[in-house]
Amino acid sequence: QVQLVESGGGLVQAGGSLRLSCAASGFIFTINAMSWYRQAPGKQRELVATIFSGGSTNYADSVKGRFTISRDNAKNTVYLQMNSLKPEDTAVYYCNLLRRGMNYWGKGTLVTVSS
Repeated sequence: QVQLVESGGGLVQAGGSLRLSCAASGFIFTINAMSWYRQAPGKQRELVATIFSGGSTNYADSVKGRFTISRDNAKNTVYLQMNSLKPEDTAVYYCNLLRRGMNYWGKGTLVTVSS
């Protein structure tokens, strides 16, 4: 079955960087788009970035120029490089696969940015 396992979260000061990883299994990774979402306390889950099978990407306006999504098809892994982090980036970050009309989620990894 589909499994998505995030890692790389933690506590960082404002202006710092983190790299999140999502290890995927149970489906053909190379042909599927992968996304990162985040959910801050008391807020709805929001889309952060998507990378398509061909490598093209989309970003939320709030992270453009600071975050970079990438994928390593040989490792079935998608990454989110987060630079110039702000306190408002504090959230649980989730890896997402939309496949055959179904959403699959990892358990999430917490990112906390201190001011």
